[in-house]
Amino acid sequence: MTNIYSPQDNIEANIIKGLLEANGIAASINGHYLSGAIGELPTTGLISINVEEQLAEKAKQIISEYEQA
Repeated sequence: MTNIYSPQDNIEANIIKGLLEANGIAASINGHYLSGAIGELPTTGLISINVEEQLAEKAKQIISEYEQA
């Protein structure tokens, strides 16, 4: 699995994960549980979206199209 995107929060992470899965790309969210430690950890860069390496470019393209809409 390779990191392809760093969402701002759990909500955005789940939206992106759902978008990728709707397009046939299995995705996982890592670090979402760390948001409970806000105050002791930095507030950004904790969460990441990961996909299989061979699907990374396609996934990035889907996310880019989503962000432009």
